[in-house]
Amino acid sequence: MTSPLRLGIIGAGRMGITHYSIANAHDHAAITGVADPSKLVTTMLGKYAKVGTYKDYKGLLKGEELDGVLVCTPPAFNPDILDAVLEAKLHAFVEKPFMLNSADGDRFAKGFDAAGLVNQVGYVNRWNDMFTKAKTFVDEGLIGEPLRFRSEMFSGTIIRDVGEAGWRSTHANGGGAIYEMASHAIDLIGYFFGAPDRVGGTSLSKVYSKQVEDIVSSSLFYDNGPRGGLAGTLYVNWSDASYRKPTNKFEIFGKGGKIQVDQHGMKVFLAEANEAHDLKQGWNQIYITDVFSSVPFYVRGIEYTAQLFDFIASIREGKPVRCTFADATANLRVMEQLFADDAARVAGDAA
Repeated sequence: MTSPLRLGIIGAGRMGITHYSIANAHDHAAITGVADPSKLVTTMLGKYAKVGTYKDYKGLLKGEELDGVLVCTPPAFNPDILDAVLEAKLHAFVEKPFMLNSADGDRFAKGFDAAGLVNQVGYVNRWNDMFTKAKTFVDEGLIGEPLRFRSEMFSGTIIRDVGEAGWRSTHANGGGAIYEMASHAIDLIGYFFGAPDRVGGTSLSKVYSKQVEDIVSSSLFYDNGPRGGLAGTLYVNWSDASYRKPTNKFEIFGKGGKIQVDQHGMKVFLAEANEAHDLKQGWNQIYITDVFSSVPFYVRGIEYTAQLFDFIASIREGKPVRCTFADATANLRVMEQLFADDAARVAGDAA
C-alpha cells in the first residue's frame, strides 16, 4: 500500500485525542474524520484540525472514505459500532476491554478474521519495553520453567464516595475494577502464558463504589497443555491512594530464579549467572532506559505510539498483530470466570 492510510476515530475523549495525535504523526497515515457526540469537540476539531466531523459513527462511515477506524468508545456501544465497521470492511483498532462479554468478542474475532481485516485491541502493556523484555527472558528459559506468578495493578482511581454518577459506577458501561483495571493485569498473564484454564477463591470487594467492585483478588490455574501445573494470583485495587498513577506489577518464579517487573524497571534474581545476557548470580537491576525502544513521536509513553504504529504496519505490510480480538476475548472469558466464581462464593456464604 503506497497511499497514506485514511483513518477515522470514533469517540474523541482522552484516548481518542491521544490516538489522533499519534496517528497523524505517522508518515503514511492520517486521521480524516472524527465522530463524537460532543458539539464542542467536533466544532473545535473541524475548525482547527480541518477534519471531517460527525455526531456518530454512522455519519462517519457514510461520509468518509476510510481504510480503518480507531474505536475509543465505552464497550457497551462497541457491538453496534463493530457490526457497521465489519459491514464496511474496515480494519479496526479498539480500546480495551473491547466488549463486555466473550460471546460478542468471539463473534467479532471470527468475523474480522474471516473478512481478512486487521483487528487489534489496545492492551498497551504488550508494547511496554520492560514487559516485552521480561517475556523474552521467560521464553528463553532464563529462570527455568515458570511455576508461580503474581499479576497486580494499583491506582488511586476511586478514593472517595462517588455515588452512582459516571461511567465507572456500573458494569453496563464498562465500569468496575475488573473491566477498567484488572483487564490489564489479566492481559499480562495471557501475554506471558496464554489464558488460564480456571480461577478459584475469587473475592470482589467494595471500598467506595456502590454497584461495582473496587478490589479484585483471585487465583488462576493452568491444568492442561504446556503450562500444566502453573498457577498464580491476581490482585487489583483501584482505591489505593498511595499510587499516583496506575501501576502494573508482575512477578514470575521459576526453579532457576525470579523476575519482578513493572512499567519502569525489572529485578532479576538468578540461581546461576547468565553470560549471554550479562546477568550475575543473585540480584540484577534493569531499568527502562537500558532497554527502551525508540519511537518518532512520544505521548503518554513509548508503548502508546508503538501499538498504533504496529496497527498501521499490520494494514500496510501484513505485520502480525500483537493483541487481536481473539486475545481480548480470552481475557473476557477470564473476567466472566471471576464474576461467576465470586457470585458462587457469595451464594455459598449465604446458604
